[in-house]
Amino acid sequence: MATTLARIARQSLTTTTNLSLKRHFVTEAAAASTASSKSITPSVDRVKWDYRGQRQIIPLGQWLPKVAVDAYVAPNVVLAGQVTVYDGASVWNGAVLRGDLNKITVGFSSNVQERCVVHAAWNSPTGLPAETSIERYVTIGAYSLLRSCTIEPECIIGQHSILMEGSLVETHSILEAGSVLPPGRRIPTGELWAGNPARFVRILTHEEILEIPKLAVAINDHSKTHFSEFLPYSTVYLEVEKLKKKLGISV
Repeated sequence: MATTLARIARQSLTTTTNLSLKRHFVTEAAAASTASSKSITPSVDRVKWDYRGQRQIIPLGQWLPKVAVDAYVAPNVVLAGQVTVYDGASVWNGAVLRGDLNKITVGFSSNVQERCVVHAAWNSPTGLPAETSIERYVTIGAYSLLRSCTIEPECIIGQHSILMEGSLVETHSILEAGSVLPPGRRIPTGELWAGNPARFVRILTHEEILEIPKLAVAINDHSKTHFSEFLPYSTVYLEVEKLKKKLGISV
């Protein structure tokens, strides 16, 4: 009799425990399902982590890119090796300046626009300097490719242009968009060239020559607006934007 009562008690205890566990797991599953169905709203005060996913300044061996304090270099630009960006210059989004083989310089108040690629070879087959030199008040149009060339002061290089090893653009000259300047080719002072390969078109007027540095200065002034939004060592601009919104000031 005692054995029978003990068996019945154990069966009852086991059944009660199983029912309790089932109710517990069902309750947890329902809670998890409810939580997952709710939409999560991120906090407006959350600062996102580095969105660029790349390094802007890349030292190579003993060479470290140098950027002047008041030069604007967009956050997704790549500067590698022997690169120097002088005062007032600007390098715009997506440009790559790769000075791993030789020097690259961007002169005072010059600008290298979006998606340009600037490189330099070990040496030039023409005997001319192998480094890439962009002197002052020069405008390099978007999507251009420059390799071991020299661009003297106050010149304009049109968009999608290609300048090959040893090519030279003398001061007060313009290369039209989509042109290709072959190795060792020289554009004399005050001339307009265009084509593939680039050829002489005409002499620039005095008014056109005066407009060349004005364009570089205008782009330099415009870059100041972008420069103030990307402070190099902080995210204080985010706090400024929140304060402006709080005070009702247009951001």
